Amino acid sequence: MEKQRCGWCLSSYLYKAYHDNEWGVPVKDDDTIFEFLILETFQAGLSWLTILNKRENFRKAFDNFSYQRIAAYDQQKIDSLLQDAGIIRNRLKIKATVSNAQAFMEIQKQFGTFSDYIWGFVDHTPIKNSYEHQKDLPATSEISDRLSKDLKARGFKFVGSTVVYAHMQATGMVNDHVLTCFRYHEV
Repeated sequence: MEKQRCGWCLSSYLYKAYHDNEWGVPVKDDDTIFEFLILETFQAGLSWLTILNKRENFRKAFDNFSYQRIAAYDQQKIDSLLQDAGIIRNRLKIKATVSNAQAFMEIQKQFGTFSDYIWGFVDHTPIKNSYEHQKDLPATSEISDRLSKDLKARGFKFVGSTVVYAHMQATGMVNDHVLTCFRYHEV
């Protein structure tokens, strides 16, 4: 018998694999948190499936999502990324990725880890919502509003409340699996 899943992931094997193995799993290591920040930044205005299909291209183009390396990208590297057909070639998003890497490291200096900073917004404990239907899931929350505002004040770009809430869902800061989904109780 097929497992019950959240309805948004049923259209492709890649979506199902991401849903079953990653989405909503609490992430506390800075490297993975930064990877999701990059991917969410590029996803703004596009489908998540588009990003998943290009994820390995992003990994290769952005030095395995190394924020230390990305923070040091110069104009020549930015120009080469703009020529890379394997990723989303949006100049503003590429430049934002570089400045976000720099801001990410500033937060690490202040808080010890980016994880301590970002998870502090949920008291270091995932929020477990209880939605019966996918249509009931919010696009933002009071916490994503506050986190978005704080990230912007610290120099981050492309981190509106909707992007931040999606990041919170992806990294398990909030469990938005629907109640009937087999992953709801697992994460």
